[in-house]
Amino acid sequence: MSRIVIQGGRKLEGELTIQGAKNSVLPILAATILHPGRSVLLGCPRLSDVEASIRILRHLGCQADWEDEALVVDASTLDRWDIPDHLMREMRSSVIFLGAILARMGWAELSHPGGCELGPRPIDLHLTALRQLGADLRDEGGFLRCTAQHMEGREITLSLPSVGATENAMLAACGAEGETVLLNAAREPEIADLQSFLRGMGCQVRGAGSSTICIQGRRPTHDVVHTIMPDRIAAATYLAAAAASGGQVALRRISHRHLSTVTAALHAAGCQITGGEGQLILRSEGRLRSIGTVRTAPYPGFPTDAQAILMAALLRSQGATVFVENIFENRYRHVDELCRMGADISVADRVAVVTGVTELYGAEVRCTDLRGGAALLVAGLAAQGTTGIGDVFHILRGYEDPVRDLRSLGADIRMA
Repeated sequence: MSRIVIQGGRKLEGELTIQGAKNSVLPILAATILHPGRSVLLGCPRLSDVEASIRILRHLGCQADWEDEALVVDASTLDRWDIPDHLMREMRSSVIFLGAILARMGWAELSHPGGCELGPRPIDLHLTALRQLGADLRDEGGFLRCTAQHMEGREITLSLPSVGATENAMLAACGAEGETVLLNAAREPEIADLQSFLRGMGCQVRGAGSSTICIQGRRPTHDVVHTIMPDRIAAATYLAAAAASGGQVALRRISHRHLSTVTAALHAAGCQITGGEGQLILRSEGRLRSIGTVRTAPYPGFPTDAQAILMAALLRSQGATVFVENIFENRYRHVDELCRMGADISVADRVAVVTGVTELYGAEVRCTDLRGGAALLVAGLAAQGTTGIGDVFHILRGYEDPVRDLRSLGADIRMA
């Protein structure tokens, strides 16, 4: 099994172009099956989760291939509506295919999804929204057997602004008759990117980025070329790495607006951040200060995906920072691994208190999940000595080539 080995204590310097967003490309890959034609995705990151989605598309009968830097999907040959258990277990977001398959085929059969173990992430909101559109969904022995021969648009109010449920309902509503109005929809920028892709195919969707999204049921009619938006969590990771290690890093192909809560936290911690739309420059002396309380919340609040990453950046800060995790109940699984490196972190239920220490020390640690693994990268770069990170397959689910990217900024890091 591959490991990442870091010799810490080096400042980061240089420029980096941010990859396409994992949380954007996965629902867009599911959306490609709505149109029996070609979808060309530019800026698509080469991630293990993307490869898992490609395997699902091919199983369904689609053609999906890399052509130079573009991922091209031809869904004209789609002829199945089932996803076997071994493919569903590869990633949590595989459930996003449900709405799209129902919209295109009228039938779907799949098992419950896999993915990182961050606590209960029930798909009840997904199923409730699809049932309101007219789908008949039955859970039989861990398998969902679904029919939707005639879906009709209607007003749907989500009890929580779930990103996945919002996306699944959007995709299913494209195959329903009439207008669907989603209320209390998630507002994440990745949902706006999905809307942009759908509109490129000829779907009538508006309102993404707000809490109300309107979808006029209409079969897509156009082949589409779409560029995936930049990954705000990958950008947050490299900003946190530079903040913890010290130095100056410039990030290209980045949206300042999408990162405002993260950059505000790093600025409060003592980093200098300049730039504007399309570029950010962070300067850090490497020793930060505490920033009070960080509470995760749905967008535009502080992203849960950046919680572990910011925590790792503040391990050597002056003072104490309180983290309150409001999204996932098991999102502190990385804490024990950080403490192996000398971190001082106490956890009670959904609250973690990080008290800054003078130094971190390299240790043998392992990834517990995707963003917890990214936190270990950040901590390893700031630690003295050698850090060996195991189970790095978690990291590769969301980062195209973190070793390459961090090495380009001057880090002493390698895959072993």
